[in-house]
Amino acid sequence: MNLRYLTLRLIRHFLPEGITRFLLRRGWIIRPGMETRDPGGAVARYRETLAERNESLDDKRVLVFGYGGNFAVGAELLRAGASHVTLLDRFAPPDNRKNAQLLSPYPEYFQIENGAVKPVPEFITLIHDDIKNIIAGGIEPFDVVVSTSVYEHLDDVPGLTAALAALTRPDGADIHFVDLRDHYFKLPFEMLKFSESTWKNWLNPTSNLNRYRLHDYQRAFENLFADVEARVLERDQDSFLRAKPKIRSEFLSGDDEHDAVTLIRVTARKPK
Repeated sequence: MNLRYLTLRLIRHFLPEGITRFLLRRGWIIRPGMETRDPGGAVARYRETLAERNESLDDKRVLVFGYGGNFAVGAELLRAGASHVTLLDRFAPPDNRKNAQLLSPYPEYFQIENGAVKPVPEFITLIHDDIKNIIAGGIEPFDVVVSTSVYEHLDDVPGLTAALAALTRPDGADIHFVDLRDHYFKLPFEMLKFSESTWKNWLNPTSNLNRYRLHDYQRAFENLFADVEARVLERDQDSFLRAKPKIRSEFLSGDDEHDAVTLIRVTARKPK
């Protein structure tokens, strides 16, 4: 057993959320997601995915599921043609330090209110609530629903996917980039060596890693959408084969190529 890994995972599990958020916002030790780190790159990937079916963001209402506190992804989506963007995140509050940097390049989308940066409501809506609650409010479904490196952190994948399906128009699209690696990236499959109780009680980071594998995500989306593609973007065969002898059986499908997958893109259309 890797002692360094266990030590770092124990620290991360018990680290107070305030310290975690401080480190995350500054990119120290804990790496933020792509929509925070490179919002332009995240939006480019969404555009490319839509273009594969000769679709675009033009005049679309877009929901960003788990925007991470950085409004920049909303501005980039608007610049890419979206008519309105809703930024939703249950856990991450707005990062006023980073968002203040958006006033100059995107003056049409942001304003200062009581010393804090706020989106102009005509273009961007903010929601900091459980997505299941906003469905009850009768919100209008979206043309496009997107996320990057969010799904692996969800604690109720079936329930939250059902909520997203309910918020997707019948002719709309969901695009989700999902990182299946242990987020101690040097050991991408290490988390799969532990029982559920050991992982949950001692090692799971406060950001939560659900340890879903490729087939789990396929099943979750196929139960709710009629048209689903889970495209493999990356796999790490060497790391998987080194870890395989100690990986628990519930995480193995019997197909090494399938089990070695580390990054996927799920595209879903036509909610059932």
